Amino acid sequence: MVPVIRKTFLQIETTLVEGGKEAAAPLKLIAALAVVKNPWTGRGFVDDLKPEIHAVAPVLGELLTKMIIDTVGSGEAVEAYGKSAVVGLDGEIEHGSALIHTLRFGNHYRTAVGAKSYLAFCNTRGPANAPIMIPLMDKNDEGRRSHYLTIQCAIPDAPAGDEIVVALGASIGGRPHHRIGDRYQDLKELGHDVANPASV
Repeated sequence: MVPVIRKTFLQIETTLVEGGKEAAAPLKLIAALAVVKNPWTGRGFVDDLKPEIHAVAPVLGELLTKMIIDTVGSGEAVEAYGKSAVVGLDGEIEHGSALIHTLRFGNHYRTAVGAKSYLAFCNTRGPANAPIMIPLMDKNDEGRRSHYLTIQCAIPDAPAGDEIVVALGASIGGRPHHRIGDRYQDLKELGHDVANPASV
């Protein structure tokens, strides 16, 4: 099957001043989104989602990754990354999860930016103009709190009931004036092993 993509959406947000203080370097947040027809709606409960995952997820991963890289100029420029899906009201949360929680989707992006960490994620269900939240974290260091960020956006006419909005997000830079440290300092102060933070 060929994915039915109704539209794409690109958002670029640049923060120059935060907390009344000019940022030493602007924070740039980029979101690339695609509105795709939900391949499972209208079919009742579908037990095996794999055929559609294999057909749709790689196409979306390649498309959205290209949108990000074309915008920022190179994979090296991306510092933090994440993904999200919002399922229209006629679908299941599982449908959105199926398209983004597969290496056939995420590995396009992970490889393009040279990342080691997993992609931060959000999967929700909602109507047209629903909030789309894309959580981000450092692409190589899950404990680098300066890059714990969230991109917020919405598409006025999506998702329709039989659609899914699938998104990738990126940051160039971290939060301006970040000053809460990294998780490693907390682990040290709590006497926990960095390699075993839950002490299990």
